Amino acid sequence: MKFFKILIIVLVVIGGLGFAIYYFGTNMASEKVMETISTELENSGEMENIKSAIESDPELMAFVAEAEAADPESLPFTTKEEATRVLIQKVGLTELNDLRVQAQEGTVSKEQVISQMEASLTEEEILALKVVAYKELYGQ
Repeated sequence: MKFFKILIIVLVVIGGLGFAIYYFGTNMASEKVMETISTELENSGEMENIKSAIESDPELMAFVAEAEAADPESLPFTTKEEATRVLIQKVGLTELNDLRVQAQEGTVSKEQVISQMEASLTEEEILALKVVAYKELYGQ
């Protein structure tokens, strides 16, 4: 009986530690990813290229308009750190990195990226991502 109590306590402690490592690990990873990407975009001047590409594409402008009209109170997240955390949890860091590389190489279309995100995320999460992207692009 004493052995089972000790075993249960050990399993609960190990489970708690595992959850804490997972929770704080995804937080640290999402913060690191966002810091790296933000710095890279700002330093290279790519942010202006992204803005002009979005403004010249009617489909992407429709996304921006949808984000502009969204109610932030009803969204599951509103910051880029929270957005990154959700993406890492739902899509996966490896898959996100693969999509990034394919997009940079031009081997994946925006429709494929959108369909991949729609398969992994809910409608509310996608709208929240649009709002976060809008805030980042237009500094609001």
